[in-house]
Amino acid sequence: MKRSRLSYDEWKCILSKEQKIELFNNNIIEGYISLIDIEEVSEPQIWKFNGKDIIVCQGGCKWLSILPSKENYCITAMMNEKKEVLVWYIDMIATKGVDKDGIPYFDDLYLDLIVYPDGTVIEDDREELDASLNQGKITIELFELANGTCQKLKTGILANIDYLKEYTNECMRVLNDSNTGLNLQIK
Repeated sequence: MKRSRLSYDEWKCILSKEQKIELFNNNIIEGYISLIDIEEVSEPQIWKFNGKDIIVCQGGCKWLSILPSKENYCITAMMNEKKEVLVWYIDMIATKGVDKDGIPYFDDLYLDLIVYPDGTVIEDDREELDASLNQGKITIELFELANGTCQKLKTGILANIDYLKEYTNECMRVLNDSNTGLNLQIK
């Protein structure tokens, strides 16, 4: 399994960014919310959807990550400079924690969901999940956890795109209203 941090260090194209991370326990979320303001990239990252280009990573983009404490997923809302969601990327995860430097992390279970503002939900990397089980990299329990979490999301929070939009906006509001948390300038 791949370990990912809410700082998304694996995105090597990001040259500089500001980030705010905070742990919450309120009626909106019990868990971490992180906001990355991408300042400079070596090359914009472009995804295709319905024949259109969507720039998910360039200067001015913002990524809001939501990592609930009691769930096995991490939602990242990739937004343009106007804070309009372009796409949600949802990782199914096994475990999570916090590194020594205060950055939350999660262990990715390969299977992801890509959700577009029109409500389209696409499974991504299913073949990686299947191969990981077949190669003995993960247990049947972790395989079932990824599939169960995926199904729970599809029939729950993703069943109504307006709810997902509202939840994302509420998480952004909660983070913006807070004056605590970890603030980083990364270059």
